[in-house]
Amino acid sequence: MIGLRFSELFAPTLREKPADAEIKSHEYLVRGAFIRKVTAGVFNYLPLGKRVLDKIWGIVEEEMDAIGAQEMLMPIIQPAELWKITGRWDDYGPTMMKFKDRHGRDFTLGPTHEEVVTFLMKNEINSYKQLPVTVYQIANKYRDELRPRFGLLRAREFVMKDAYSFHSNWESLDEVYQKMRRAYENIMKRIGLKYLVIEASSGAIGGNESHEFVSLAPIGESNVLYCEKCGYQASDEKTPYAGKYEEQNEKELPLEKVDTPNVKTVEQVAEFLSVPKEKIVKSLIYIGREGTIMALIRGDLDLNEEKLKEALNDQSLRMATPEEVEKEIGVPIGFVGPVGINENVKIIADESVRYVKNAVVGGMEKDKHYKNANLGRDFRVDEWADLRLVREGDPCPICGAPLKGTKGIELGHIFKLGTKYSEAMKAMYMDENGEMKPFIMGCYGWGVSRTMSAVVEQYHDDKGIIWPLSIAPFEVIVTIVNMNKKEQKELGEKIYKEMKDNGIEVLVDDRMVTPGMKFNDADLIGIPIRITVGKTASDGKVEIKKRYSKEKELVEADRIMEAVKRAMESYNPPVVL
Repeated sequence: MIGLRFSELFAPTLREKPADAEIKSHEYLVRGAFIRKVTAGVFNYLPLGKRVLDKIWGIVEEEMDAIGAQEMLMPIIQPAELWKITGRWDDYGPTMMKFKDRHGRDFTLGPTHEEVVTFLMKNEINSYKQLPVTVYQIANKYRDELRPRFGLLRAREFVMKDAYSFHSNWESLDEVYQKMRRAYENIMKRIGLKYLVIEASSGAIGGNESHEFVSLAPIGESNVLYCEKCGYQASDEKTPYAGKYEEQNEKELPLEKVDTPNVKTVEQVAEFLSVPKEKIVKSLIYIGREGTIMALIRGDLDLNEEKLKEALNDQSLRMATPEEVEKEIGVPIGFVGPVGINENVKIIADESVRYVKNAVVGGMEKDKHYKNANLGRDFRVDEWADLRLVREGDPCPICGAPLKGTKGIELGHIFKLGTKYSEAMKAMYMDENGEMKPFIMGCYGWGVSRTMSAVVEQYHDDKGIIWPLSIAPFEVIVTIVNMNKKEQKELGEKIYKEMKDNGIEVLVDDRMVTPGMKFNDADLIGIPIRITVGKTASDGKVEIKKRYSKEKELVEADRIMEAVKRAMESYNPPVVL
C-alpha cells in the first residue's frame, strides 16, 4: 500500500497521556494510535504500528538473507521434555510461561528456541558435509515478566528474530559470528540508531562469548560501562572488577554480640553502630539447585547476581523471600550472618570480604548483630569469586583508566553457544574421520517489536514522534487545511496522486476536522515530510516542511516532487539523548 486517506485510516489518536505511560515511547505510541494495551505487557498493533513493525521486520529480514541465513518458522508451543534435557526447564526461571495440556503434559510458550532447533538439526543433519547452516525466524515470543513496563520494552508477548548456526569447527562459528555482528550493526545504521556493541553476560542462554547491541537511551535498563582511553565496552553484569583492595592491619578484637533493635539495612546498621559501610559484611540468601546459598559482600558494594549465577553455574539461582529465609535459616531477614551458620549452607564471598577486619555481620538472632567478626576465626567461606557490581569510576579491566557509564536498550544479542545444547541433546554429526561429534552452535536474537520503542526514545520532541525515513509508517503526509475549499481539495488530491504515482508512501489528511487537529496529529504521528495545502493553493503554491524543523518552504505545486525528493535526501532528524 503506497497511499491512504486519513478519513479511512483506523488511527484513533489521543490528546491525553495514558495513565500507565512512564516513558515517551510508550506515551507517543499509544497516543499516536500505533499500539493499544490488551492487558499488562500485551498489545494490539494498530495499522500505523503494523506498518512500522513491518518496516523493521523487513530490514532485519534483508540483513539476515544477505549473510546467507535461511528463514523458517518454528512452533510457539514447546514440550517440557526438550527443556528438561538441557536443564533449562528450571534454569530459565519464573519468566517461562508454562502450562499443561488436557493430558497433564507440561509445555511452554517459547521464550526462545535453542532446544527446538537443536532437536530439529539432530534429526536432519548427520554429516560434516551438510555444515555449516544458519537458520532464522521472526515470530512472537513469550516471557512472564514479573512487572511488565515501559510499553513494548518489557512486554510479555513480543516479536523477535532468533537465528541459530551449526558448525563442525570453531573457525566456522567465528566467521558466522562476525557476519552476524556486521549484520546487526547494519540494522542499527539503516534504522538510524545511536548504539554501542558491548561484551555481555550470556545468562540462561549460555555459551562462552556474547555481545549486546545497545541503543542509547537514558531510560534504558542496560547499564553500559566504557573506557574513553582504550575503547573497552561491556555491560555492568559482565565487567570484572580490576581494582585492588587494601589490607587492613588491625588487631583482631573479641567477637561481640550487640543489640540492634529493628536495625536491618546496611545504612541503618552503619548509623546505629557508628561504623562505616566498609566495615559491614552483607549476607544475602539465595535458593538454587543445590539448596540454600549465602553470598557475602562488603557493605558499601552491590552484588552482581549474574556473576553469582556464573560462579555457581546455576542459572536457576534466585534471592530467597523473607519467608524462605526464616524457614531455611531460622532468623528474620536483616539479621542473618555467617557466624554460626549451618554447615549445609554454602557460603560464597566476594574478594572484598577477604580484607575486612573486625567486621559487623548479622547476629543470627532477631535484633542482634555481631561486631568484630573475622574471617577464619569466626566464620568460614567455602568459595571465593568476583561478585562485585562494577560502577562508573571503577578501573577499566584493560587499561585501568576510570570507566564511564551510560544506559541503553538491548536490541540485539549474539552468543557463541559452543556444544552446550548439542552435547546435552546428543545432537551429533559424523566428521571427515568417521567420528561422531556434537554440533558447535551459535545463536543470535533481535528484538523486532522493542526496536519500535527504542527508535521513539531517540527520535521525539514535545509534540510527538519524529520517525526516521527508514521505518516511518508513511514518508509524506499531504495536509489539506480546509476540505470545503475547492482549490485546496483539488490541489491536495492532485499532489496525493502524484506522490503515489512516483512511489512515495503518502497519507492524505482529507478529514473534515479543524486545521489544528490535523497539524497536531501530523506531529504526533511523526510522518517525516508534511505538505500543507492551504491558503496559497489558489496561487498554485504549497508549503513543505520536515517534521523536526521549524522551517517551511513555499514551493510551486507543479514542482512539489522535486522538493519532496530534496527533503528526503537531506532528512536527518536529531537524536534525543
